[in-house]
Amino acid sequence: MSTVEQRPPLPPFTRETAIQKVRLAEDAWNTREPGRVALAYTPDSRWRNRAEFVDGREAIVAFLTRKWARELDYRLIKELWAFEGHRIAVRFAYEWHDDSGNWFRSYGNENWQFDDNGLMAARYASINDVPIAAADRKYHWPQGRRPDDHSGLSDLGL
Repeated sequence: MSTVEQRPPLPPFTRETAIQKVRLAEDAWNTREPGRVALAYTPDSRWRNRAEFVDGREAIVAFLTRKWARELDYRLIKELWAFEGHRIAVRFAYEWHDDSGNWFRSYGNENWQFDDNGLMAARYASINDVPIAAADRKYHWPQGRRPDDHSGLSDLGL
């Protein structure tokens, strides 16, 4: 007998559970652990990330491994934009630097579609990178989960 994977909170989402789902996704991505992050997606999840198309958990792990090898000292904040039923829309911004020490803030929007078990079946992301000076960084917490008392996107004016 097989066990069905579930990733609470489950849809249909309320405002509270949508906010919780967004924060759980942010927390997972801030670990920069591709295998851990991939477990939030269905085995056959489909992504569009910028101009790249990714299909399935194995490809998600490979994608995130490449991403975080290039985007160093990555820190991410996500914010709920809208939700209905099994769908959530978020806006986000993350800061990172390349191997030459050039800093960037990447701004984006994602549309998420979940299955009944709370696993993300589809993720469509549009992202733009903006070079920033190191002095203009706004994310200064240690690698990992953003502290609860750290400002979110709206409070930071982003």
